[in-house]
Amino acid sequence: MSSLNILVYSDDSTVRGAVVSALGRQVAPDLEPHKIHEFATAAALRLYVDSKKPVDLFILDGESVPEGGMGVARQLKDEVFNCPPVLVITGRAQDNWLASWSRAEDVVVHPIDPFTLASKVSQLIRNRTASIA
Repeated sequence: MSSLNILVYSDDSTVRGAVVSALGRQVAPDLEPHKIHEFATAAALRLYVDSKKPVDLFILDGESVPEGGMGVARQLKDEVFNCPPVLVITGRAQDNWLASWSRAEDVVVHPIDPFTLASKVSQLIRNRTASIA
Protein backbone atom coordinates (compact mmCIF):
# COMPACT_ATOMS: atom_id res chain seq x y z
CA MET A 1 0.00 0.00 0.00
CA SER A 2 1.43 3.38 -0.96
CA SER A 3 1.03 6.42 1.21
CA LEU A 4 -0.13 9.94 0.55
CA ASN A 5 2.42 12.73 0.91
CA ILE A 6 1.34 15.85 2.78
CA LEU A 7 3.77 18.79 3.00
CA VAL A 8 3.42 21.15 5.95
CA TYR A 9 5.17 24.53 5.98
CA SER A 10 5.33 26.73 9.07
CA ASP A 11 8.21 28.50 10.75
CA ASP A 12 6.49 27.67 14.06
CA SER A 13 7.12 24.13 15.30
CA THR A 14 3.97 24.24 17.46
CA VAL A 15 1.85 24.86 14.34
CA ARG A 16 3.54 21.97 12.53
CA GLY A 17 2.99 19.81 15.61
CA ALA A 18 -0.69 20.75 15.78
CA VAL A 19 -1.16 19.76 12.12
CA VAL A 20 0.67 16.45 12.59
CA SER A 21 -1.35 15.70 15.72
CA ALA A 22 -4.66 16.61 14.06
CA LEU A 23 -4.04 14.43 11.01
CA GLY A 24 -2.64 11.36 12.76
CA ARG A 25 -1.57 8.58 10.39
CA GLN A 26 -4.72 8.42 8.27
CA VAL A 27 -7.33 11.18 7.97
CA ALA A 28 -10.21 8.97 6.88
CA PRO A 29 -10.88 5.24 6.57
CA ASP A 30 -11.44 5.49 2.80
CA LEU A 31 -8.05 7.16 2.24
CA GLU A 32 -4.59 5.65 2.27
CA PRO A 33 -2.32 6.34 5.25
CA HIS A 34 -0.19 9.43 4.78
CA LYS A 35 3.31 10.61 5.43
CA ILE A 36 3.76 14.20 6.62
CA HIS A 37 6.85 16.10 5.55
CA GLU A 38 7.51 19.15 7.75
CA PHE A 39 9.31 22.29 6.57
CA ALA A 40 10.34 25.27 8.70
CA THR A 41 11.45 27.37 5.71
CA ALA A 42 9.96 28.07 2.31
CA ALA A 43 13.37 27.43 0.75
CA ALA A 44 13.43 23.87 2.11
CA LEU A 45 9.88 23.30 0.85
CA ARG A 46 10.86 24.53 -2.63
CA LEU A 47 13.90 22.21 -2.69
CA TYR A 48 11.61 19.26 -1.93
CA VAL A 49 9.15 20.31 -4.64
CA ASP A 50 11.99 20.80 -7.14
CA SER A 51 13.17 17.23 -6.45
CA LYS A 52 9.94 16.02 -8.16
CA LYS A 53 9.04 13.74 -5.26
CA PRO A 54 5.30 13.04 -5.05
CA VAL A 55 3.06 15.54 -3.28
CA ASP A 56 -0.66 15.09 -2.66
CA LEU A 57 -1.40 18.17 -0.56
CA PHE A 58 0.27 21.32 0.75
CA ILE A 59 -0.66 22.79 4.15
CA LEU A 60 0.88 26.25 4.45
CA ASP A 61 0.89 28.60 7.44
CA GLY A 62 -0.13 32.06 6.28
CA GLU A 63 1.44 33.53 9.41
CA SER A 64 4.95 32.18 8.73
CA VAL A 65 7.84 34.61 8.56
CA PRO A 66 9.76 35.78 6.67
CA GLU A 67 7.76 34.12 3.86
CA GLY A 68 4.06 33.74 4.49
CA GLY A 69 2.23 30.65 3.36
CA MET A 70 -0.10 32.63 1.12
CA GLY A 71 2.75 33.99 -0.99
CA VAL A 72 4.27 30.51 -1.15
CA ALA A 73 0.88 29.11 -2.21
CA ARG A 74 0.60 31.64 -5.03
CA GLN A 75 4.11 30.79 -6.23
CA LEU A 76 3.37 27.05 -6.17
CA LYS A 77 0.16 27.56 -8.15
CA ASP A 78 2.05 29.68 -10.70
CA GLU A 79 5.08 27.41 -11.06
CA VAL A 80 4.10 23.77 -10.40
CA PHE A 81 2.40 21.96 -13.28
CA ASN A 82 -0.83 20.33 -12.06
CA CYS A 83 -0.14 21.73 -8.61
CA PRO A 84 -1.61 19.62 -5.80
CA PRO A 85 -4.25 21.29 -3.65
CA VAL A 86 -3.22 23.88 -1.10
CA LEU A 87 -4.80 24.47 2.29
CA VAL A 88 -3.74 27.71 4.01
CA ILE A 89 -3.86 28.40 7.73
CA THR A 90 -4.80 32.04 8.37
CA GLY A 91 -4.51 34.11 11.51
CA ARG A 92 -8.13 35.21 11.43
CA ALA A 93 -11.25 34.63 9.36
CA GLN A 94 -10.96 38.15 7.90
CA ASP A 95 -7.79 37.00 6.08
CA ASN A 96 -9.64 34.38 4.04
CA TRP A 97 -9.81 36.76 1.06
CA LEU A 98 -6.01 36.67 0.96
CA ALA A 99 -6.15 32.89 0.79
CA SER A 100 -8.41 33.30 -2.26
CA TRP A 101 -5.77 35.57 -3.82
CA SER A 102 -3.17 32.85 -3.16
CA ARG A 103 -5.38 30.39 -5.11
CA ALA A 104 -5.55 28.01 -2.15
CA GLU A 105 -8.36 25.48 -2.41
CA ASP A 106 -9.31 25.78 1.26
CA VAL A 107 -8.58 27.60 4.51
CA VAL A 108 -8.55 26.93 8.24
CA VAL A 109 -8.04 29.53 10.96
CA HIS A 110 -5.64 29.57 13.91
CA PRO A 111 -5.98 28.01 16.42
CA ILE A 112 -6.25 24.77 14.47
CA ASP A 113 -9.37 22.73 15.16
CA PRO A 114 -8.33 19.08 14.58
CA PHE A 115 -11.74 17.96 13.32
CA THR A 116 -12.08 20.83 10.85
CA LEU A 117 -8.55 20.33 9.56
CA ALA A 118 -8.97 16.56 9.12
CA SER A 119 -12.30 17.03 7.36
CA LYS A 120 -10.95 19.62 4.93
CA VAL A 121 -7.79 17.61 4.24
CA SER A 122 -9.88 14.49 3.54
CA GLN A 123 -12.08 16.35 1.09
CA LEU A 124 -9.14 17.96 -0.74
CA ILE A 125 -7.43 14.59 -1.15
CA ARG A 126 -10.65 12.96 -2.35
CA ASN A 127 -11.15 15.76 -4.88
CA ARG A 128 -7.58 15.41 -6.14
CA THR A 129 -7.87 11.62 -6.41
CA ALA A 130 -11.13 11.97 -8.37
CA SER A 131 -9.64 14.55 -10.75
CA ILE A 132 -6.59 12.37 -11.48
CA ALA A 133 -8.64 9.20 -12.07
